[in-house]
Amino acid sequence: MWQPGFPFVEARRARLEGYRRAFCVYSLHYRGTQARPGLVLGLARGGMCEGIAFRVAQEDANAVRDYLHARELIYGVYREAMLPADLMGGVLGNVRAEGPPERLDVLTYVAESCHPSFAGGLPLQRQSEIIRAARGVAGSNLVYLVATLRKLATLGIRQRDLERLAAITGVCGQVGAEGEKELQCLEARCRAFAARTGIQPSHVRNDRRHAFAFRRRLAP
Repeated sequence: MWQPGFPFVEARRARLEGYRRAFCVYSLHYRGTQARPGLVLGLARGGMCEGIAFRVAQEDANAVRDYLHARELIYGVYREAMLPADLMGGVLGNVRAEGPPERLDVLTYVAESCHPSFAGGLPLQRQSEIIRAARGVAGSNLVYLVATLRKLATLGIRQRDLERLAAITGVCGQVGAEGEKELQCLEARCRAFAARTGIQPSHVRNDRRHAFAFRRRLAP
């Protein structure tokens, strides 16, 4: 939500039933490494998720989808799915927030529970230990947690398990001078993303021939 990475023409508050936001994916690239994996958020089955739905211009749709494929479908831990969500009306900054909901199918990326990188069910204490220690090419895993909490706070979204995780981790919105500098850089990049008219190619090499090879190892 705080770093979409593509140009959009509208952002609306959205509610997705049947899936919840959870630190359920081991990150081996962006927020961790093979030697010390991090944890990133994904949509896990069960519950409900409140967040943002972005609308992109028709002429950007194919490029945005290609960008998201290259960024998200690296290891096969995410599965692309069109799911029905309730979008709210009204305006709050550049995010629509109040008014009667409108049900639309939205493009999502759901975490595959049978993938080796799926980390669902970890206790909060273990999540905290992983997040505090991990860093990847996109930066600190701790900053990722704080940036998410801050964005949820600006939207008025309460997620109790993430708030408990922050308390256990000892951040509660604070990451120190180095982390604050990283957050400022992220915020500047977010403002630039919102104003962009083109899509930057992903720097990740996504060999999709092997992205879903794990499925061949599953029992029929």
